[in-house]
Amino acid sequence: MKLELSQRKQAKMKLGLQGCSGSGKTMGALLIAHGLCGNWNKIAVIDTENYSASLYSHLGSFSVVNIGAPYSPEKYIEAIHLCEEAGMEVIIIDSISHEWEGAGGALSIHSGMSGNSFTNWGKITPRHNAFVQAILQSGAHIIGTIRSKQEYVLHEKNGKQVPEKVGLKGITREGMDYEFTIVLDIDIRHNVVASKDRTGLFMDKPEFKISQQTGKLIVEWCDYGVNLTNQDADDFANRIDCCNSIAELGRLYILHPQHQQTYFNHFARRKKELQPSSPIPTTNYSNQNISNGAII
Repeated sequence: MKLELSQRKQAKMKLGLQGCSGSGKTMGALLIAHGLCGNWNKIAVIDTENYSASLYSHLGSFSVVNIGAPYSPEKYIEAIHLCEEAGMEVIIIDSISHEWEGAGGALSIHSGMSGNSFTNWGKITPRHNAFVQAILQSGAHIIGTIRSKQEYVLHEKNGKQVPEKVGLKGITREGMDYEFTIVLDIDIRHNVVASKDRTGLFMDKPEFKISQQTGKLIVEWCDYGVNLTNQDADDFANRIDCCNSIAELGRLYILHPQHQQTYFNHFARRKKELQPSSPIPTTNYSNQNISNGAII
């Protein structure tokens, strides 16, 4: 045991994409996946949705592992390892809800056990936790789609009240969202907001629609494995000066919120150099829509 300075290391994204049926979870996951790695051949989908992922084969030549009931934690783990051994860079689990509520999933296993209910959970929980660890310890980016419990609410359209489907709580074990770095909630109109975001890229930002640019923004955050705590001011200032476009400068700004105030004038000066005709920015960048990957 020793005390050491914290440092930001490169990471593999563990992302949850949560929404009701028809919200676009599978399509959104595929677009993010391609943004993360830029190569359809390095993307695999663990499909529990009756071959639904293959309906999007026109997007690119991604791989599919189709699994059916029983949806045991061990079957998911086996599928994850299969994708890893094949060298996949992004693994989409579509969906993780079956591991909890599907036929042969954790709830189904528990209901079929005799004896004390509380004691039986002591046998199932380690199996579920092994599935969670397979996700967290994977060397690949992992996107898990999560079904939402849904209900209908009345929504006014053209002067009439029409029912609209909305997603509620995710169908998975309580606390599963704590395991993900980002959880994005997607509604029936395909608009997305973040309900959890350790990156700071999406939290408290306006809703947006998923695109490949979403994945590109995320992977840039993942790849910044530099220990800025141990760098002096001149080093970070030099990184600003080395930006060769407004978009690149914007990404550097987004990925380092801890330096935004300190280096604001430096960012503004570099922007003016890259775009001499534009005035020095004076707006609060943190309130801008970041869906296009550049806010300054």
